[in-house]
Amino acid sequence: MKFEIYREGGGGLLGNALAGLGTKGQYRWRLWSDNHEIIASGEDYVNKADCQNAINLVKGTNALTRVEDNS
Repeated sequence: MKFEIYREGGGGLLGNALAGLGTKGQYRWRLWSDNHEIIASGEDYVNKADCQNAINLVKGTNALTRVEDNS
């Protein structure tokens, strides 16, 4: 698995559509599985350091992290 940090609005249909929403240039993260599937992603961050902090919070979870099922 790997984390990827990228900037929003990087082009393409999705990037161009999101650029109109005021998120262009903001940082986002996503977690890729070994079979090249996105399995998690984060919100928009103005600062890269905040994006990296969010990744560290996800990395810090473990089997003891509570799961709340509200279904």
